[in-house]
Amino acid sequence: MMRLKQTLVCLAMGIAAAGLASAQTIQINRENKTIAISTTDEASATADIAAITIGFEIFGSDAQSVTADSGKLSHAILVALHKAGVEDKAIESSSQGLQRFSDYAEKETEEQRAKRQFVFRQSWNVNVTPQFAAEAIRVSIAAGANQSGAIEWRYSGRKVLQTKAAGNALIKAREVAAKMADGLNVKLGALVYASNETPNTKIYFAHPAQDRVLNTSSASMSVIVESTPLEIRPQTIREEATVYAVFSIE
Repeated sequence: MMRLKQTLVCLAMGIAAAGLASAQTIQINRENKTIAISTTDEASATADIAAITIGFEIFGSDAQSVTADSGKLSHAILVALHKAGVEDKAIESSSQGLQRFSDYAEKETEEQRAKRQFVFRQSWNVNVTPQFAAEAIRVSIAAGANQSGAIEWRYSGRKVLQTKAAGNALIKAREVAAKMADGLNVKLGALVYASNETPNTKIYFAHPAQDRVLNTSSASMSVIVESTPLEIRPQTIREEATVYAVFSIE
């Protein structure tokens, strides 16, 4: 029994020294001759879609006039985007609405407030390539889009990236299982089960008399103007995947 405890302690220390203990949950079952690993990894790629927020807000003394002016401005912005080469299918309405305005600054005069009785706001999500993002923002602002520029970066091959992340996690699981097998002086066998759903497990050795439990926790490694264009660089998109894998031991 003392020898088993010493083996457990040395094995746990070895994993921690290798920087692996914080990245996975490990279960070893001698009766079933398996090592089960729950590990997380990621895959990354440069974003190839810039989802830009293009919008405006306009004020007026009455609802009718501000709505009419908003219609003209809305049309002008879309015409500018179309002329720049943005297809209609790449433009999606996000929000629009008329409201009575009351958030005045203290120093505003009554005359100034009279001209700002109503506010109309409208915005769109415009999907373009990262290389065209700056130009799309520029032409929109030139057309009157005074609430524009926020970008949500996306990647069109997200499913492929998720698959790659799962593959990386499976490779890491085998590496960890191999280290565990070496510590037990056994040979790691084939993969017998893999899933993207991780059961609630603990590190333990099955023993005819009782289970011996080591301290463990499930953790993971961690998957936002005038003539000169803005300098806009696409972000890196990361996908994270957790894999639960069971390997046989010989």
